[in-house]
Amino acid sequence: MFWRNKEEVALQTYSSNHIDVIVHIQGWDPFRLTGIYGEPNRTKRRDTWNLIRHLHAQNQIPWVLIGDMNNVLGQADKRGGPLYPSWLINGFQEVLEDCDLHDMDLQGYPYTWERGHGTDKWVEIRLDRAIASRTWLEVYKDAKLVNLNVTTSDHSPILLEPVIANLAPRTRKLKFENAWLREPVCKLIVEDSWRKNQNEMLQQIRVGRLL
Repeated sequence: MFWRNKEEVALQTYSSNHIDVIVHIQGWDPFRLTGIYGEPNRTKRRDTWNLIRHLHAQNQIPWVLIGDMNNVLGQADKRGGPLYPSWLINGFQEVLEDCDLHDMDLQGYPYTWERGHGTDKWVEIRLDRAIASRTWLEVYKDAKLVNLNVTTSDHSPILLEPVIANLAPRTRKLKFENAWLREPVCKLIVEDSWRKNQNEMLQQIRVGRLL
C-alpha cells in the first residue's frame, strides 16, 4: 500500500495478510481502509475469516476492505474446472453476514484470476473484490469498483473509486489584487483565454491561478 501524504493515512495494524489504515482527506469524514490477502492454503482460510471478524470488532467508522480474498461468494464467481467447495463459499458468506459487510459490484470483466488460458483446463475466478460496511456505502453511494483487466499477470488489478454522494462544492476564498487591474496585459490574458476556451473550464481555472 502506498500513499503520498503521510498526514492523510494513519497506520493501525498490519501483518503478512493485511494492512489496516484510517484515511483522512480534507473535507471528508475519515474512513477505514483494509487491504486483505486471503490465505492461499484452504486449510488456513478460516484464519483470514477470523482476522476480518477481529478487525470488525474494533471498528466504529465507515469501513471498506479490498484485495485478493482467495475465495468466492458463489459458483457464479468461477468458470471452468470443478465446482468450488461449498464449505469455503458458506464460510466466506458467514463472515460478511457476521460483520455486516456487503460485496461491491465489479464493473468490467467478471473474473480477476485465471489459469490454463487457451487450454481445455482454462479456469477463471473472481478472487479479488471489495467489501464494505453499510455506513461506507451510504457515504460513497456512487463508488465504483472496476476490473482493469491487465493481461501481464494471472491477476487483474481492481480499482476502487470512492465518490462522496451529494457532496457540496468546497468553498474557497477568491484572492484578487486590485493592482492587477493596472497591468495592461492582465485584461488581455483573461479575455483571450475565455474567448478561446469557453468550453474548457479547467483551462480557465489554470489561467486564473497564473494571474
